[in-house]
Amino acid sequence: MNETSTQGLIPTSVQIDLGSVRLEGDLAVPENARGVVLFVHGSGSGRRSTRNRRVAECLQAGGLATLLFDLLTEAEEFEERHTGHLRFDIDLLIGRLVAATEWVEARAETRGLKVAYFGASTGGAAALGAAAERPEVAAVVSRGGRPDLTPDASLACVQAPTLLIVGGADAPVLSMNRRTMARMKGPVALEVVPGASHLFEEPGALEQVAKLARAWFELHL
Repeated sequence: MNETSTQGLIPTSVQIDLGSVRLEGDLAVPENARGVVLFVHGSGSGRRSTRNRRVAECLQAGGLATLLFDLLTEAEEFEERHTGHLRFDIDLLIGRLVAATEWVEARAETRGLKVAYFGASTGGAAALGAAAERPEVAAVVSRGGRPDLTPDASLACVQAPTLLIVGGADAPVLSMNRRTMARMKGPVALEVVPGASHLFEEPGALEQVAKLARAWFELHL
């Protein structure tokens, strides 16, 4: 893998204006970037996710731009803590990811770059749903994702090469991912990280996720 120097690369704080709402994000664009990866977190997480930031840094070192952004506004996040009414609203998350994709495709620093998604938990379902609506999406990676929550009609339309990464100790999610693979018509692969739990907190587990994701994106971007 070729390394790009990202020393001193400071993400730019951005606001993604969707008309009715405005989402906060962090955009990092290495010199001569070869593509841009949008991160789609799960419920209870956000653009400041330590796990996603570590993966993003690995991708940036591989010459890929990254956009980490909040899928919900601050007010929605506050309400969500008490009601839990949005965490499984996959259609809402898909719509916001599609809008963020249009935003990044129009932005000067990333215009013309190939687009890919990195989803985690319920964000994995949103990534696949958005990829079904945006055929220009070149690749999808799901970490400990819930692709089983992707609407059936969307799942059948995903053509972007998809990599599902699941912890070997995360038996329920591993089973869900295997069942979902059988329903997908596009190219899909499964990588199991031995001994890893749902959050990949074991020593070296997240680093393995980052390497697998980077290799997948480098192949397809």
